[in-house]
Amino acid sequence: MTTAILSALPEEQQGLLERLQHVRAQRRAGRDFWLGELHGQPVVLALSRIGKVAAATTATTLIEALGVQRVVFTGVAGGLGPGVQVGDVVVAQEFVQHDMDASPIFPRYQIPLYGRERFACDPQLAQALLAATQRGLQRLGLDAAVHHGLVASGDRFVSAAQEARALRAALQEAGHAPLAVEMEGAAVAQVCHDYGIPFAAMRTISDRADDTAHVDFPKFVSEVASRYALAILDEFVRELK
Repeated sequence: MTTAILSALPEEQQGLLERLQHVRAQRRAGRDFWLGELHGQPVVLALSRIGKVAAATTATTLIEALGVQRVVFTGVAGGLGPGVQVGDVVVAQEFVQHDMDASPIFPRYQIPLYGRERFACDPQLAQALLAATQRGLQRLGLDAAVHHGLVASGDRFVSAAQEARALRAALQEAGHAPLAVEMEGAAVAQVCHDYGIPFAAMRTISDRADDTAHVDFPKFVSEVASRYALAILDEFVRELK
């Protein structure tokens, strides 16, 4: 069973490509895909690029052209939930699009013609990723908290405290309490739902989606999140069957 490992930025996959064995590259839809093996498991590494449309295109190409049978997303996110701090990890349980609003035709946040606001991750795959996250952080000697729950996606980088508070309040009023905010996961979750492909995702919290986000983000991705992702995905792939 071939597993796709997706990230939005190359820094978020730092170290993974170097560990890939029997590497062969393919280029489709203007994207590079690296096929090979990790711990004897067939995997495809790819960059989703940034934003929901780009991520959906990448996920669809992985499924349609490369035949992957499960998808895992790793990267960074801004913390929104209480107690979700910089350096923590959020393993997604469900995704909601915080910028979806087709009202009054459909209720706010509902995906038109789907009759739902959220797309769930595959429970078994998410639990495996959750366990791998805990093992990976232990391996690094870190006591960072691991959270499991709702993640919000949208096509904007939330980098102001006032914006983050408004976003969280609007979602909570509609019954959605997100732990983190990012820009790709909900799109990949929807594509995987359409194809019946198991999907799981983890995000390292790089900032609190506030006025310091633009300062913290680049350095955090290259120096911290990449280490987290490498250790966690190494543990995750090692246990795949």
